[in-house]
Amino acid sequence: MNKPAANPFHPRNRHQGRYDFAALTAAHPPLADKVRPNGYGELSVDFADPQAVMLLNQALLKLFYNLNWQLPEGYLTPPVPGRADYIHALADLLATDNGGVIPRDVDVMDIGCGANCIYPLIGHAEYGWRFTGTEITAEAITAANHIVASNPGLQRGIRLRRQKQAEAIFAGVVHKNERYQAVLCNPPFHASAEEAAAGSQRKVRNLGLKKNTPLNFGGQHNELWCDGGERRFIGRMIDESVAFADRIVWFTSLVSRKENLPALRDQLRDAEAYEVRIIEMAQGQKQSRFLAWTFLPEAGRAQRLKR
Repeated sequence: MNKPAANPFHPRNRHQGRYDFAALTAAHPPLADKVRPNGYGELSVDFADPQAVMLLNQALLKLFYNLNWQLPEGYLTPPVPGRADYIHALADLLATDNGGVIPRDVDVMDIGCGANCIYPLIGHAEYGWRFTGTEITAEAITAANHIVASNPGLQRGIRLRRQKQAEAIFAGVVHKNERYQAVLCNPPFHASAEEAAAGSQRKVRNLGLKKNTPLNFGGQHNELWCDGGERRFIGRMIDESVAFADRIVWFTSLVSRKENLPALRDQLRDAEAYEVRIIEMAQGQKQSRFLAWTFLPEAGRAQRLKR
C-alpha cells in the first residue's frame, strides 16, 4: 500500500505527501526493479519485501540528504520520515531556549543509535548538529561506523561509542568534562522476546500477509525488547539522569505507550526535574510523542546554547 497523499508530518519534514518514485529511482536506480503498481494502480513497493524496503530507505536518504546508507541483514530498518519528525521536534524544543531560533552549535547524544545510525544522520544533515551515538553491541557499532565512513565529512560530525555496562545509560559513554544540549532515545518497545514476536505477528495481520511471510521489520533483540520494556528503560534513564543534570540540558525519549506517561511523570517529579514536557507528534494515523525533562532553569538552558 502506498503512502497516503497527505501526512501531517512536521512542517520542516522533507517527506510530505506520496513518495515520488520517479525522483527516488533517479537518485537510486536499483530501486526501480522493486517499484510496481499497487492495488490502487499507484506506484509503490512491497513493504513486506525486506530488500524493497532497504532500497527505498537508501533512495530516500540519497535523494533528500545525499547520504550513502546500508544495513546488515537482520537489523531494524527505520521508517525515515517518522525518524525525521523526532529530529525536527527536538529542534523546536531547543529553539524555545534560544529566542525561537534553532541552534546549530549543538552536541546531541543518541542512546541506542542502532546499526542504522538514522537519527545522527538526519540531525547532522538537517542542522549540522554533532552527534555521539551509543550502542551495546560491537556489531552495531561496526555497522554504524561503516555508514559514517561511507559519507565524506561525516566523521567530523558523528562519533560512536560502545556502552559496555549492560545496565548503564549515560555512565561510561558521557566522558569527563563533556556537555550536551540534548539526549534523544528510541528505547526498546517490548518487555520480552515473546512480546516482540507477538507484535511482529500483529504487523503481519495488519498487512494482510501470510504467517510465514519474511518481515521487513526485523531487528536484533536489544533493538526490540529489554527486561521491563520501554517503561523500565526510560525509568532507568530518569534515575541516571540526576547524576548528569548539569552536563545535559534536555533529556528526551520516545514513549510509544501513552499509558506509561503518568508513572514516568511521577518518577520525574520525585527526581525533582525542573521542567517536564510531552511533545506530541503525528504521522498519518499514527500518534507518537517524546518525553522531555531538564534539571536546569530557563536562564541556565539559554546560557548553554550560547557557548
